[in-house]
Amino acid sequence: MSTTETSPPPDNLDNPAEIDTGRLDGASRLRIFSILVVIVLYTEVVPLQYTMVSAALQKMTNTFTTVGGNINWAVIILGLVGAAATPLIGKASDAWGKKKLFLATGLCFFVGCVICALTSNWTIFLIGRGLAAFSIASQVVAYGLIRDLIPRKYIPLGVGMIGAGLGFSGAIAPLIGGFLVDHFDWRAMFWFLAAFTLVLTPLVMWIVPETKLRVRERIDPFGAILLSAGALFTLLYLDNGQNWGWGRPSALAWLIGGLVMLVLFVVVEFRVSRPIMDMKLLVNPKVSLTLLMTAFGVGITAVQPLALGYMTQTPNVDGLRENVVQGVVAQAHQMTGLTLPPNLVHVNFDPGYTYGNGFSMLGYAVHVGIWAGLLGMVIGPFAGAMARRFGARIPAILAFTILTISGIGFVVFHYSWITYLVLYLLAGIGFGFFYAAGPNLIIDAVPQEQQGISAGMLGVTMSMGSAVCMAITTALLNNHPVKAHIDVMGHSSVQTIPQVFADRGYTLSFWVVLATTIVALIVAVLMRHGRSPATGGAEVANEA
Repeated sequence: MSTTETSPPPDNLDNPAEIDTGRLDGASRLRIFSILVVIVLYTEVVPLQYTMVSAALQKMTNTFTTVGGNINWAVIILGLVGAAATPLIGKASDAWGKKKLFLATGLCFFVGCVICALTSNWTIFLIGRGLAAFSIASQVVAYGLIRDLIPRKYIPLGVGMIGAGLGFSGAIAPLIGGFLVDHFDWRAMFWFLAAFTLVLTPLVMWIVPETKLRVRERIDPFGAILLSAGALFTLLYLDNGQNWGWGRPSALAWLIGGLVMLVLFVVVEFRVSRPIMDMKLLVNPKVSLTLLMTAFGVGITAVQPLALGYMTQTPNVDGLRENVVQGVVAQAHQMTGLTLPPNLVHVNFDPGYTYGNGFSMLGYAVHVGIWAGLLGMVIGPFAGAMARRFGARIPAILAFTILTISGIGFVVFHYSWITYLVLYLLAGIGFGFFYAAGPNLIIDAVPQEQQGISAGMLGVTMSMGSAVCMAITTALLNNHPVKAHIDVMGHSSVQTIPQVFADRGYTLSFWVVLATTIVALIVAVLMRHGRSPATGGAEVANEA
């Protein structure tokens, strides 16, 4: 398809195939890889915050005691805000400069982390998380920086390094977060993330050059509002439908309103001259199938680590029963001044559950969290090199085959942290292949001047895919609470245990992401795109 169908030619050159982006073809390897390392490190705030916060949710409930399973919105909001911000920032980076917008995402992240570290109010905390979510766009801008600046032969490897960086964060974040939460408080995580950004920002300013590519763009904030609001209303219905009543008109109004706004979003994107998601690009099967594959495949990468963080840090049944008994004894002493013998307190759980190790956050990191990240760190560059030699479709097929096998294991096998560790290790290999395959497929699908909007569309797809699967998981967990039936000398009461959910809630969540992963695998197998070696966009530029 013609490049002029979706965006005007850049200001500086008439021939799209000869665009001067400031590519460092004559630079030394030391300079090239120094730039790559700094870019990758600056994007690490995305997986660092996700991995740390996901693992710490169970501990954060001590501060936010009234939100129940909706504590997951500390992570879900990343997908919602990221989905709206990513295409806008991607397009703005094409118009105003990728380095400038790269730094702007870091500034938003810094401010958001400081807000989160200073508050105990759930609403203000979510505002801080929303600001931090702008950093999601940093990965999209990073792909554009790599495509514009790095010699083409290194682009697939550079994209793979971002995948390796995701693995590195997956390995180190649970350790750092675990140490900070266990020895200080969950707020220490956000102070660390703010300091991390503060240290790296000068390095980006000094080492990474600005690209020369500029595309005349108009920003479409109305489309972004429709997308984010429509998704928000729909996900709120999914999360709270059990409590609201799925069929009640007041509850259905949220769902209908959300779906109407999403339909209007599509209508607007077809009609505006500069959409945030170019529907005409979706006519290109290289783009549409890559986005479809990503939308279905990304959910398992979000749900598995979140579920493992919850399950391993939850006390086992005996430990929870002891905690409930101690709570009843303490309450009785506070009310009467008398010490109630613990053997008079009888506690039964309905339903029971079979998971739980009572790990500290650092214990979770050492036993489970770091190992899949280490594998992903190794696999990322390898998958990038594989894409360069055989095409990015092969890493995509490998990713979803491995993730499907891991997903089947989570559904079939009974819980033990060792069994789930082995399955999560397998998933870590799949993560590495996945995060190298998707960006390479997009880079080789569109010409240079459409990189910003296409990468933005990829970012929207990943954010929304993660947010939807997380919201469904939250709804399933909230719909399967564990209740304690307490009997004290003939006086009975029922208490819902916060942040402890029945086995069925997790099992259904694993079934959902297994199904979505199988769909992604089918799309990858049928895809025609990515069967030739990845060229970093050179082949598309030559065709333009």
